[in-house]
Amino acid sequence: MPSKSSARLAALTVAAVCSATAATQIVALPTPAHADTVRIHDIQGGTRLSPYAGEQVTDVTGIVTGIRTYGSSRGFWIQDPDPDADPATSEGVFVFTGSTPKGVAVGDAVTVSGTVSEYVPGGTSSGNQSLTEITRPTVEVLSSGNPVPAATSIDARSVPDAYTPSPNGSVNALPLRPAAYALDFYESLEGMNVTVADTRVVGATDPYAELWVTVKPDENRNRRGGTVYGSYAAQNTGRLQIQSLGRAADFPDANVGDTLAGTTAGPLDYNQYGGYTLVATRLGELRGGDLRRETTRAQHARELAVATYNVENLDPSDDTFAAHAAAIVNNLQSPDIVSLEEIQDNNGATDDGTVAADRTMAALADAIVAAGGPRYDWRAVDPADKADGGEPGGNIRQVFLFNPDRVSFTDRAGGDATTPVDVTKVRGKAALTLSPGRVDPASEAFANSRKPLAGEFVFRGRTVIVIANHFASKGGDQGLTSQYQPPARSSEQQRHLQAKAVHDFTAKILKTQKNADVVVLGDINDFEFSTTTDLLEGDGTLWSAVKSLPESERYSYVHQGNSQALDQILVSPSIRRGAFEYDSVHINAEFHDQISDHDPQVLRFRP
Repeated sequence: MPSKSSARLAALTVAAVCSATAATQIVALPTPAHADTVRIHDIQGGTRLSPYAGEQVTDVTGIVTGIRTYGSSRGFWIQDPDPDADPATSEGVFVFTGSTPKGVAVGDAVTVSGTVSEYVPGGTSSGNQSLTEITRPTVEVLSSGNPVPAATSIDARSVPDAYTPSPNGSVNALPLRPAAYALDFYESLEGMNVTVADTRVVGATDPYAELWVTVKPDENRNRRGGTVYGSYAAQNTGRLQIQSLGRAADFPDANVGDTLAGTTAGPLDYNQYGGYTLVATRLGELRGGDLRRETTRAQHARELAVATYNVENLDPSDDTFAAHAAAIVNNLQSPDIVSLEEIQDNNGATDDGTVAADRTMAALADAIVAAGGPRYDWRAVDPADKADGGEPGGNIRQVFLFNPDRVSFTDRAGGDATTPVDVTKVRGKAALTLSPGRVDPASEAFANSRKPLAGEFVFRGRTVIVIANHFASKGGDQGLTSQYQPPARSSEQQRHLQAKAVHDFTAKILKTQKNADVVVLGDINDFEFSTTTDLLEGDGTLWSAVKSLPESERYSYVHQGNSQALDQILVSPSIRRGAFEYDSVHINAEFHDQISDHDPQVLRFRP
């Protein structure tokens, strides 16, 4: 999966988004109820859309529970201290002011008049649920210093195990069933003051001052404290995003496995980048879980060690070369071959037609030597300018890094951005016509996406063909908290085409030489249980070696508190039948000070 875009940082100070210019993102019901003086629970109603959407409401009473004075979603939350008896109707609502609220303070009893709106963070095309708000408000303060309504506890008992109804469409009009479904439970608390206690961190603090916790400590837990995403039906209902109404500088730097001890409390919001979010007026105390970065074992003399590592848009201007080098030398124990993803050109995101990445690779190779590692060599094919996706101007590509003291690279000239590699037979063995060469670069499957890089290596007299991949990102997919259930995964279409193309190329190698050693690896941007992986594997052509690990260990990436496998190494039958060892080396994804958002993977085997 790609990194959060820089556009997000430019557009937001906080992840909850709402805009005075977002009129096109307002959902108004065509026949709203008559609205004079109403209560908050009347506005929220028993579904996800307010029965008063688009209507003016007058003198809505409540106690101010939180004030957001920064970012694009400025305003405050109010909550009715006298709730009704219906658990489906929230007693809280956000009042969107558009600018820093003035004249109100937490504990004020107020009346608010304005327009009820259903704002869709990210726009209606995102598929996100909407956030009920009162906009263009007129506010009157009746009294100050009132107690804030008691926070509703969110814990393992209160959150249902079932995630959501699955109507194969929108859930917006369905009556909320907070005792049956987790998403309905969270929606029934939208805008209300809520609290969690002694929660374990399952998603490290990110650059936007947010983290993820779980209120269900035993839900798909792994040994390092994370929550594993093991199937499309294992959404992990206890996950909750945490932000803060305090200063970003005061937000804790948390790793997976740490704990927010004590009480974390504040209004429950809904935003584009994670769905339901506790925006804390009070944060628990961070207690470290002493999570350590892993180190794999060194390969034996007769073992070939092959790794994949997404180094996240590495270019000569970055200050992470020494850290990446130390990871390769120390944590990965200097693998013989490393498939590097997201190597950028020599001037990074500068968009001036530069496509060569020799300066980037020379800097990394030098850093590895400085870290005590071998003098690696490398092979790659420069992409055509702006043809492979990724950060504009960056021209990311895969690169083979290899230790010439352990393996040799079979160079066959002619590989370029547009010429496809093919398979031939040399002395009875499968061989590549180009090495390095690109697999099917003109195919629609790889339009505006990275083209697979194939290379031929020799280790102890045995040929090993390696195909490095970086499949299309998940950008554009609907989120797990989408109004559409199950959410649409539109990005799969291209990955399926890519998987089929790589599978077919691998099958051609194995048709030429049945016992060929083939390794297909990289940032697959999809799960080991996905159709993408099924298509890659085919009918036994390949097998994803991450499946050799216990289910709780199958992850290389953490997204919204879900530990999941996006980086994979797949092997041909000859490798699977022999002795091999697979390791997902957790050095990045679980840490707030990560140098990449991906964990590298290592395979050791005897060709």
